[in-house]
Amino acid sequence: MILDKGSYMKMLRKNITTVIRNDTSAFTDDIDSKLVELQKELLQKTNNRDNHDSIAEEIIQLRELKAKSKTDSVIRDERLARITELCDFLKEQPCEITVFDESLVRRMLQKITVFEDHFTVEFKSGISVDIAG
Repeated sequence: MILDKGSYMKMLRKNITTVIRNDTSAFTDDIDSKLVELQKELLQKTNNRDNHDSIAEEIIQLRELKAKSKTDSVIRDERLARITELCDFLKEQPCEITVFDESLVRRMLQKITVFEDHFTVEFKSGISVDIAG
């Protein structure tokens, strides 16, 4: 990654674009407006003593969907922050590494899993590489 910053940076920019494109804030606004409509309708049916079970169920489903959307938004923001941090870090690094750099390893690697015939290196960016042993 360090030696080939150019292509890796292109991949990171693509990931950032994908994360930004998946912004669900407009979707959450749609859910909010639908919830307001349903709550008014529920109140009306309750006042008229009509059956309102289906409306109540739809409100519950929309609230769950909204909660999931908020969770997804937090996850998206965390990923975007990690990608941005990695981009900034890569820009600061020299193109050629000649000695072991523990801080570089700690900042870039999530974990290394060793198997009998290979090992897997998982980067904090989410990329995973299998290396034959």
